[in-house]
Amino acid sequence: MAAVREKWTDERLDDLSDRVTDGFRRVDERFVHLERVMAHGFIALVTLQATSLAAILGFIAVRT
Repeated sequence: MAAVREKWTDERLDDLSDRVTDGFRRVDERFVHLERVMAHGFIALVTLQATSLAAILGFIAVRT
């Protein structure tokens, strides 16, 4: 187990702050990527539904 230090130096606090900031930046980037993937998936799903509906309506129109 790591030894516990009695004091936090300014350099250690700055390093911790930088690591926390970097961690949040990476999480933000992952959320942006996830939102982009979800938007593309939603567009693909809506396109598939519209195409399927058009095919069904076309089939009904031909049969009547």
